[in-house]
Amino acid sequence: MILKRLVVGPLEENCYIAGDEKTKQAIVIDPGDEPDRILEEIKTNSLQVVAVICTHAHFDHIGAAGDIKKSAGARILLHKSDLEIYEAAKEQAAFWGFNLDDIPPPDGFLEEGNEIKAGSLTFKVLHTPGHSPGGICIYGEGIIFSGDTLFEGSVGRTDFTGGDTAKLKESFRRLLNLPEDTKVLSGHGPETTIGMERRENLFAEEL
Repeated sequence: MILKRLVVGPLEENCYIAGDEKTKQAIVIDPGDEPDRILEEIKTNSLQVVAVICTHAHFDHIGAAGDIKKSAGARILLHKSDLEIYEAAKEQAAFWGFNLDDIPPPDGFLEEGNEIKAGSLTFKVLHTPGHSPGGICIYGEGIIFSGDTLFEGSVGRTDFTGGDTAKLKESFRRLLNLPEDTKVLSGHGPETTIGMERRENLFAEEL
């Protein structure tokens, strides 16, 4: 598998590109900013992007989605419960002092259990609300792209609009039930594993 991580934007958000080495089909997860860098990585690896996946709709995770769609012809997909946040992303960014270009409407919605394919790669959608109502994780190939649900040693905030601490705890507990060697690629910060988070994540002690 071709797997690339680009740390983009002032909030240092992790954008991931996952592609099939043989077919060159790929998905882009959370293109939050710096579209030129993301598109250059796609071009360098001769990838055909089949979907842009938004683990949630906060502005720092979707800011470059429109540019990737325009250049690569890929569909923008997210969970429907985050549509209101998605549509208000420009205002949300302005509130935090950032500028955000207009983003086209999503092309479709993802739900619990949906499968996302890119060549021989298959990923499953897990609905993991808490950080936002429509937060999702993308699980497959020994990896979980956890968005802002789970970080190394921490979890996502719940004090934004639509945040819910009780639901985040449920989502966190669900992720800890994955195989311990599952690699966790989160929306911010370094990679970790489920086993490491079971042992060292302070939030786990609350459960």
